[in-house]
Amino acid sequence: MSGSIPFYQKHHRHYDRGYRSKETESKLSQYQSSSRYAAGSSTSSTSRSRGLKVSSHSGLETSRLSPVPKRARPTYLAVDRENQIIGYVVPIFRGSQEFASGFSDTEEARVRETAAYMARRDLFTSGLEMERSEQISRKEAMRESAERISLNKRIHEHEEHFKRMNEDSLMHPPEFVIKPRSHTVWEKQCVRLHCTVSGWPDPRVVWYKNNVAIDPLANPGKYKLESRYSVHSLEINRCDFDDTAQYRVSAMNSKGELSAFASIVVKRFKGEIDESLPAPRHGPVSEYGITFQTHIVDKFGVSFGREGETMSLGCTVIIYPALHHYQPEIQWYRGDVLLSPSKWYHMHWSGDRATLTLTHLNKEDEGLYTLRVTTKSGYETYSAYVFVRDADAEIEGAPGAPLDVRCLDVNKDYIIVTWKQPAIDRGNSILGYFVDRCEVGTTHWIQCNDTPVKFARFPVTGLVEGRSYTFRVRAVNKSGMSRPSRVSEPVAAMDPADRARMRGTSAPWTGQIIVTEEEPAEGVVPGRPLELQVTEATKNYVVLSWKPPGDKGLEGVMYYVEKCVSGTDSWQRVNTEIPVKSPRFALFDLAEGKSYSFRVRCCNSAGVGEPSDPTEATTVGDKLDIPSAPGKVVPTRNTDTSVVVSWEASREAKELVGYYIEGSVVGSNVWEPCNNKPVNATRFICHGLMTGETYVFRVRAVNAAGISQFSQESEPVEVKAAIGGGIPHGVLPEMGPGGNVGRLTEHRPRWTGTHETVQSPADTKLKLNKAQADTQTREGAGAASSGLAGPDPMEGKSNGGKRGSVSWAPDLAKDLVSESVSDSVRDSLTDIAAHLDPVPAEVQDQAAKAVKEPETKQAPSPTPPYGITVLECVRDSMVLAWKQPTFIGGADITGYFVDYREVIDGVPGKWHEGNIKAVSERAYRVCDLKENRKYQFQVRAANMAGVGIPSLPSDTFLCEEWTIAVPGPPHDLQVREVRSDSMVLLWKPPVYQGRDPVNGFYVDIKEADAPEEAWRGVNNKATEKTYIKIKNVKEGETYVFRVRAQNKAGVGKTSDVTEPVPAVTKPGTKEIVVDVDDDGVISLNFECCDMTPDSKFVWSKNYEEMTDSSRLTVETKGNKSKAVFKNPGEEDIGIYSCLVTHTDGASSSYTLSEEELKRLLEISHDHKFPIIPLKSELAVELLEKGRVRFWLQADKMSANGKVDYVFNDNVLSQGEKYKMNFDRNTGVIEMIMESLTPADEGTFTFQLQDGKATNQSSLVLIGDVFKQLQKESEFQRKEWFRKQGPHFIEYLGYEVTPECCVVLKCKVGNVKKETSAVWYKDGREIKADEHLGFTEGVLKLEIAQISKKDSGVYEVVLKDDRGKDTSTLNLTDQGFKDLMNEVFSFIANSSTPLKITSTEQGIRLYTFVSYYNDLLQVTWHYKDSAIAFSDRIKSGVVGEQLWLQISDPTEKDMGKYAIEFNDGKGGLRRTVELSGQAFDDAFAEFQRLKAAAIAERNRARVAGGLPDVVTIQEGKALNLTCNISGDPVPEVTWLKNDREITSDAHCILKFESGKFASFTITGVNTSDSGKYSILVKNKYGTESGDFTVSVFIPDEAGGKKK
Repeated sequence: MSGSIPFYQKHHRHYDRGYRSKETESKLSQYQSSSRYAAGSSTSSTSRSRGLKVSSHSGLETSRLSPVPKRARPTYLAVDRENQIIGYVVPIFRGSQEFASGFSDTEEARVRETAAYMARRDLFTSGLEMERSEQISRKEAMRESAERISLNKRIHEHEEHFKRMNEDSLMHPPEFVIKPRSHTVWEKQCVRLHCTVSGWPDPRVVWYKNNVAIDPLANPGKYKLESRYSVHSLEINRCDFDDTAQYRVSAMNSKGELSAFASIVVKRFKGEIDESLPAPRHGPVSEYGITFQTHIVDKFGVSFGREGETMSLGCTVIIYPALHHYQPEIQWYRGDVLLSPSKWYHMHWSGDRATLTLTHLNKEDEGLYTLRVTTKSGYETYSAYVFVRDADAEIEGAPGAPLDVRCLDVNKDYIIVTWKQPAIDRGNSILGYFVDRCEVGTTHWIQCNDTPVKFARFPVTGLVEGRSYTFRVRAVNKSGMSRPSRVSEPVAAMDPADRARMRGTSAPWTGQIIVTEEEPAEGVVPGRPLELQVTEATKNYVVLSWKPPGDKGLEGVMYYVEKCVSGTDSWQRVNTEIPVKSPRFALFDLAEGKSYSFRVRCCNSAGVGEPSDPTEATTVGDKLDIPSAPGKVVPTRNTDTSVVVSWEASREAKELVGYYIEGSVVGSNVWEPCNNKPVNATRFICHGLMTGETYVFRVRAVNAAGISQFSQESEPVEVKAAIGGGIPHGVLPEMGPGGNVGRLTEHRPRWTGTHETVQSPADTKLKLNKAQADTQTREGAGAASSGLAGPDPMEGKSNGGKRGSVSWAPDLAKDLVSESVSDSVRDSLTDIAAHLDPVPAEVQDQAAKAVKEPETKQAPSPTPPYGITVLECVRDSMVLAWKQPTFIGGADITGYFVDYREVIDGVPGKWHEGNIKAVSERAYRVCDLKENRKYQFQVRAANMAGVGIPSLPSDTFLCEEWTIAVPGPPHDLQVREVRSDSMVLLWKPPVYQGRDPVNGFYVDIKEADAPEEAWRGVNNKATEKTYIKIKNVKEGETYVFRVRAQNKAGVGKTSDVTEPVPAVTKPGTKEIVVDVDDDGVISLNFECCDMTPDSKFVWSKNYEEMTDSSRLTVETKGNKSKAVFKNPGEEDIGIYSCLVTHTDGASSSYTLSEEELKRLLEISHDHKFPIIPLKSELAVELLEKGRVRFWLQADKMSANGKVDYVFNDNVLSQGEKYKMNFDRNTGVIEMIMESLTPADEGTFTFQLQDGKATNQSSLVLIGDVFKQLQKESEFQRKEWFRKQGPHFIEYLGYEVTPECCVVLKCKVGNVKKETSAVWYKDGREIKADEHLGFTEGVLKLEIAQISKKDSGVYEVVLKDDRGKDTSTLNLTDQGFKDLMNEVFSFIANSSTPLKITSTEQGIRLYTFVSYYNDLLQVTWHYKDSAIAFSDRIKSGVVGEQLWLQISDPTEKDMGKYAIEFNDGKGGLRRTVELSGQAFDDAFAEFQRLKAAAIAERNRARVAGGLPDVVTIQEGKALNLTCNISGDPVPEVTWLKNDREITSDAHCILKFESGKFASFTITGVNTSDSGKYSILVKNKYGTESGDFTVSVFIPDEAGGKKK
């Protein structure tokens, strides 16, 4: 709906009636005057929950639903349709009864009063009654509002009191309850940004515009800031274009900082533009006739300051034309960093002068300062260097202050502070640095480290979370402490995630509370920290970092750090008292050279969690080495007070910060720093030198580990201006986009024609009237050429012969055609010469002589141009282009004349001159045309001989303004460097660019005789250049080309097609050759064999003619031309081409790439400063007796060559400690030292000089490298002395024989008869009978069956009168384990294949070994899994047999079995397949053996108890009992003399319990003598037992037996 209010205007406080349209204002007026208009809203808040609940109803909707709204408490919150809080509103009291009655005391009273009022209004329309009613309602409303405000105030005071009583429990960082909203407003309107911020303590709120703090006092009346009850607002009065920006509001308290953003866009009504302001820009300014020209004058030069001083840099800026209200954009840069106003930088623009004030100089301010003035037509820049010297030391001899202090890796209680070392130490090396911190808001500085640190990086711990700090650094040497550095930017100690979350752009208010952190889980012990690693390790500290555990839902997680010395298992807690809050920790006081492992535990109120995985062993020591010294230093003259110093980069430089340069007057031995801030390049301009003095320079490299040794001193150089003036202001040009030098961005102004910029309009009009009269006369007489009026003699002086900004090199004619010239042309030579460029008088005289003597040979005039096309068309002008004549005559073309005529209904009119003065370009803007009229054009070419005949009239063109979005056609296509396989196409960009600037070109190619459909593209991707090299053409083929331009809207019209060009390399074609002479001068050389007397060499860079001779000097002799580089650098990178005029297209190009330039500079440097070639760099090796040899080998040196041996900048000389030798025949240079001491740690350098040639090679021996070399030297020295007496050639070791015997043996040398060898074990001598051997210089000790008791420390001592030597072998712990593993390996290899056998219990798998040791570990596997042994499956060893018993096997036991011998390495495995037939056979055998065993076990047996013979006296009783076994119970039969007997009274036979058989004779007699047998029998078998009974009668003599 047309009267609706835009969404960005709703409910805004700044939205007033003037902001609305008339239709909207009328409708709102009707709503306000309506009796049924009402509005209500409600709100409730609970202070405890700190929440906010808002509801709102549209007044219009309420009036439609009910004539009498419900009572509602007013609110100051404005909401939209989705109940989004968008701002605040101010209650407006209207005269309608419904609105007023809403504030009555009771509902009945309101209804009664409303009815009475409506009746009175209907009956009596008295305005007095309405006014009185309104006053009453207003008073009641105000009273109720005052009561409500009073209540809110008491509630607020109560809340404030509660907060003061409970500060710590309620402290929280700032939070935006309502964020500022973006606005789009009309110019001259006011706008207000407002927000609501919560937080405790109360946050401090600051408003910023484009990140610059807004100061209302600096712009009185412009800005108004208000802060009431946590509501903060920014009001901007009378907005203008400059107020279009991004605004930021920042809230900060002790718990953190938070920002919110909003944008303001200021618009202007079309047609209501203030005439006093500049018109808005719609496209390039040149289309509207305004082209700003910027000139920077009264410039600041190279400046020198001292720390603590104030410096101002300023330039006067002249902008033409001068517009009163136009203000350019002024920017200041230091290096490539854009500077912003701050306490360090004050910027001022007075309208014509830009000033930058450095309020307090520090070395951080040193650098290249650039002023950039940007207008709508482009920009101009100016740069100069600012040097800042150290302030005077407070203590004599103290070093300079460190610089560039920064804070990295900020966490809750941990920050890494970095800085850069100062350039000067005032004669005493810096011992280290102290880091100080200061809490923001205080002035108390606290020193962070007790001992100075040498590393330019230090972790600061023990910070308080939520507080902000600044840091500074001081350097110290033995003289004292330096001044403190500039303080760092303040940083808050807080979790990085919290900082990112607070600084991030939050989403709009949604009315919802989103919990971003998990609620605390009480009583849960945290898990393990993750990804623990050592991020930095130096000899002073080690920094650990890790990630919190995955279960982040735990409350208050903190950390304990533990360390452990490598090789032990003793963990020690580092922070025993207070756990750390940050997942970072720095450990100090670690032993340098020792290796440590670390781990971390989480803890909270519930307890301490499990430790993390330990780190790998980390050795304490510096991992970053000091860089090596830079290479060769080369000074070059620049100006009368400056020298350009270049050097070779340090070869061994990690994390390089930059370089420091020092200079010294020759002979003074006083070195002064040339820069006080490290430079990253390898070239620098040293300023402030004394003219005429001779200086030498040296360079040092810097990184965090320290400053390197000085480079070798440079050659002396006299301070004297170089040829060409040198580089201004110490600016070393850097390559910009597209090869532009010294530019921050690339800018290319549009082509605007050539005529308008040459002469004033009044002068042009006067000459035009005169020219038109001459033209009419010539046309009436049928003349073939224009007779142009002569110019004012002063015009040539004022114009200087300049014709625009577009350079043009004429094309060469291919075919010279003799053509007669009419007499009228010759006769008009005098008139025409006035229109050409001023020429020397000699040439004019020669031309006049040629006219007077027609019979002599003279130079003809050129043929007509052709191919006239339109490049751009506006309402009253057209830009034309044409092609060069095929025959230029006897002299170069000096210009062109354009004529035009109007065509009406197909009938052409009279010709008029388009230009009074000849134009040198083949493009021209014809002005003063009439819109929507048709015109034809013709062009004439002129040279010294005269003006040629006009071209044929062009096609008829309509003069109407082009409105197409795509660009027009490119023009002036030229083909150069034609070869058999390539050629180069050049063109000029289109004059008409379309809706947007041209951003690329497409080139098309086809064979000359091919149809139109054969056109194809050369480049698939648009090129931004106006040239292209076309490759892969077919030799001998003829081609034509065309070009199309594109912009954002699309691809435009095609250009005219070029003339056909055959791809043929013409005979005698030469290419550009690059050369470097003996003096190191780099030059490009081109030779042409087809020169004519008028030929000239035209050099260009990137196919643009070079006019600046400061970079390149061209020398031409005969048919050779040379382009010599003066000071080649990166700004010289590009394509260099040379064209020879008046030839058949002789041209060539050479591409100077970055790699090629580097190669040429190296060659140039080698030629200019020859280097002695080295076959090998400086190296170190150890000789006999531990001597150290430093050596290198030069390729070749003459007899005059000399060598300086340097250690740590001190020249060494021959003596007891150092032995030098230089063999000039072989080039070997060496220095020998008897031994190394700690004082020898440093850099050794051999400096070679042979005439002009020099070289040096350095070897850095510091840190671990030096310690290792020193250790090896001492070892070799001790070894030499050891070998002077009896010694061990091979130290004590062991070997295992195939019989698994262990033999300890060692090899000795230099022994004699008196030499004794004694063996010891654990300090106890081993006697000679314990398997000792001594044969052929080998001592042996054999251990036949090794066991654990044989572990120990074995030692052999050789001794005689010359000395003794000892060899020890530790066979304990790991040593004994390794030995046994080797024994186990022999045992495993001796094992037999695994076999299967059966027993009565089951199946047995077994293998035999040649020797078994009780320590041997074997593992049995079933189906590649280790077997868990049980009662059914057992393993064991019998002798040398290892077996696995499977009792009662089943089919489930089928499968693959293996035995694995463990030898500490890969082990050995023997396998057998127990399945198929093998299992069946084994199982059957098992069944058989089991049955046999059962039978054997259960058969009847006489277990014992019967004697073989029983002798008994007659009459005695005989009782014999034996044990019987068998299952089932066997049958028992007794026999006497092989006859069965039965039990009776005399012989009692019993069988009791199935186990005991008894034989009893109650009274024996002689008849009882005989052989008795017991026979037992069951189903499994029978067994008998025999005994003999002998009865004797005692009466018989001798006891005769019966």
